[in-house]
Amino acid sequence: MEHLWAPWRNRYVTGAEKPSEDLFRKIAQSSDDAAHFVLARTKASFAVLNRYPYNLGHLMVCPYREVSDLAALSAQESADLWTLVNRMVAALKKAMNPEGFNLGINLGSAAGAGVPLHLHVHVVPRWPNDANFLTTTGTTRIHPGDLPSVYAKLLEALT
Repeated sequence: MEHLWAPWRNRYVTGAEKPSEDLFRKIAQSSDDAAHFVLARTKASFAVLNRYPYNLGHLMVCPYREVSDLAALSAQESADLWTLVNRMVAALKKAMNPEGFNLGINLGSAAGAGVPLHLHVHVVPRWPNDANFLTTTGTTRIHPGDLPSVYAKLLEALT
């Protein structure tokens, strides 16, 4: 029998480690993009790899301003956010060749927002058969890569 180990995810899966309310503010204010896996910055938003990805390449696009609802964004902030989402989708296509994407926003705690006071758009690349029984029965996802490698590949695709 083969064993696949993902102990780094256990603290997140069990709820022992939850994102802090100021997570995105700290990342936005940091000048160390590589340490936080920040892929791109614009005037009003930034893109960052998800440290607990649903799939390899899962990233988030966040406005700098902390808002909990789409309606709270100005027209310029909204345009900037969606322009960066499009740019990230294009980079993922170039770097990883997915066959589809899930884009999502969880608005409010009841909708599953892990950081409910700071809106962010999830961009999740998808491939046929990228999910299997292990996620359901073993509460473990298998990722055929690591965050530093994905980060480097996406940075290259963005240039």
